[in-house]
Amino acid sequence: MQSRSWSRLNVPGRCVFRYQRTMKDALDAIDWKILSVLQEEGRITNVALAERVGISAPPCLRRVRALEEAGIIRGYRALLDPAMLGQPVSAFAMVGLHSQSEVDLSKFQSLVEGWALVRDAYMMQGEVDFCLRCVAPDVTALQDFVMDELTKAENVESVRTLLTIRQTKSVGAVPID
Repeated sequence: MQSRSWSRLNVPGRCVFRYQRTMKDALDAIDWKILSVLQEEGRITNVALAERVGISAPPCLRRVRALEEAGIIRGYRALLDPAMLGQPVSAFAMVGLHSQSEVDLSKFQSLVEGWALVRDAYMMQGEVDFCLRCVAPDVTALQDFVMDELTKAENVESVRTLLTIRQTKSVGAVPID
């Protein structure tokens, strides 16, 4: 079920106070164009972005800042090739916990934050409690992490690892119609 609330997207000159199901309802066609371009070209200048979406630079910058403040744009980053930087081994670790109480889940999440090999972590519904995407310099380093850190962590009941052969798709973008 989607959350419903009154919200206002702080864009000067545009009143967006309305009852809505999601933040998506507050976005207009220009906001969507901005998001689409930024997903493809995060380093684009504001002037170039404004040209691409068909508005002048000052309102474009205000819109981008409003999208950032609203939490729709969460950040910017460069996509790096782990293998070229000495981290060619990639694996997924499926972790089952003894207890799924909020306290135990929070403790495990805190541990995950401290593990450098873990690049992404997802709390799951179903057969496992967490799915961790890990990168490592070699299989031995990955095995050491799994055996010495992950399986010995408090509340961990089971760990299944899946070593990747190659990545066949990577799209960090959200689909925009």
